[in-house]
Amino acid sequence: MTSSLRRGPLFISAGCGLPGRQRIDAKFELMSADQSSGDALNDAAHHARVSIVIPAYNEESVIRQCLIAAIYQSVPAHEIIVVDNLSKDRTADIVRHMQLEYPESPIILLSQDKEQGLIPTRNFGLDNATGDILGRIDADSVVEPDWVEQVQRAFVDPSVQAATGPVVYYDMPMRRFGLKADDKMRQLMLKLAKHQYHFLFGSNMALRSSAWETIRPETCRDEKDEMHEDIDLSLHLADHDLKISYCPQMVSGMSARRLEDSPRDYRYYVTRFDRTYKAHNVKKMALKAPMVVFFSVYFPAKLLRAIHTVNTAQPARRGGQ
Repeated sequence: MTSSLRRGPLFISAGCGLPGRQRIDAKFELMSADQSSGDALNDAAHHARVSIVIPAYNEESVIRQCLIAAIYQSVPAHEIIVVDNLSKDRTADIVRHMQLEYPESPIILLSQDKEQGLIPTRNFGLDNATGDILGRIDADSVVEPDWVEQVQRAFVDPSVQAATGPVVYYDMPMRRFGLKADDKMRQLMLKLAKHQYHFLFGSNMALRSSAWETIRPETCRDEKDEMHEDIDLSLHLADHDLKISYCPQMVSGMSARRLEDSPRDYRYYVTRFDRTYKAHNVKKMALKAPMVVFFSVYFPAKLLRAIHTVNTAQPARRGGQ
């Protein structure tokens, strides 16, 4: 699907929120939505209602940890929406159980049964969300305890229409190093693209409800499942000169399970970048940098993940002897 709109530059901002700090394994005091922090910027940010939308298909192994992280936030989410898409496992049952286990948490379970696929499921969740800001994460995402707060801070600037941040791979070794590397890579991408383009990352992103309403009719359906849906969103935002902000403090954990793909499947995943660019007639060579990075890290990272999996499994086996 080629956009028929004029393509303008995608305005980006490389900084937002408070000065960077290391937050992995940090502890946070829960604060109610009505509690004043005594900080004017903090209090202004808290007025924005943040919805969290989580598309899910056969995610019984990860959905609980995803929801636990979304519940225990320094500033509570307005709503946490899980959209089940014809799951054949216990995904929906686990969500229902958590609704009973955490009755004061705003967990909402929706079902999108009309068609299989991430895009219609994502759209259904975003369409039904009622927040001012629509957060979007994956079912294997584990957001940091201040994620909602950092999202609110990112949108204190009224010119910001969407935001994204770095990720840490929680099932890989050297997680702190991995987070720093991911952050540096994303900031390098901004420089390579000369700040003309910046892309949202589906595992860790948010956009204003008004921005979603603007681009919703134009987003690609990708019925052949060939594209990166988050890149597609970014390019449609670019069509309207809607600003995306990169926020280093807006951190989410995610699984490196993509490395379990066969080389052939992994290659198809990475080349989704090219197919998305082609659909939007984007030809900037610098935007191929993520493909180079993904291809170059596949085999070394796959080996590291295998070693890490063995090492973490050994204590459990010894404990069972």
